[in-house]
Amino acid sequence: MKKAIDLWAHAGEILETVGKGVLLTTKVGDRVNTMTIGWGTLGIEWKTPIFTAFVRESRLTREYLDKNPEFTVNIPVVGDVKEILGVCGTRSGRDMDKIAQLGLHLEEPEHISVPGIRELPLTLECKVIYRQDQDLAAITPENIRRFYPPVPPLGQGDHHIAYYGEIVGAYLIED
Repeated sequence: MKKAIDLWAHAGEILETVGKGVLLTTKVGDRVNTMTIGWGTLGIEWKTPIFTAFVRESRLTREYLDKNPEFTVNIPVVGDVKEILGVCGTRSGRDMDKIAQLGLHLEEPEHISVPGIRELPLTLECKVIYRQDQDLAAITPENIRRFYPPVPPLGQGDHHIAYYGEIVGAYLIED
């Protein structure tokens, strides 16, 4: 069961939790993939509520978003999700089915094709309405050193792409 929420009443909680880690979930065909993100913004652009997710170009999630421009943001509200965030932040969906391996429970979406995840019940359903590659020349040298070191696996050629997702649904998954 889902309970609709007022997005703006939960904005502070959402943004605080993003910095600690949430899941970004995508789907292509019957295959669902999720990854931990710690960067994201919540705001309004074009008079539309937006969640902007930043995904490295090398990630399977980027491939999925380019094939199906929809995603859910799955935010924990209670319980310990360190193991989930750890696995989803260090393992690739190319090598394993993270959903099955972690025993996560998918929740049918309301407005898009990508499910929510019951274990991280505060859910934002998003449709990509804009995509922008980062311009590394416009990033400060300090942030280039910190976030784009010239050492594999995260070399300077592996920049982020910003996916602006119109928030078309916001709810709490309840048992």
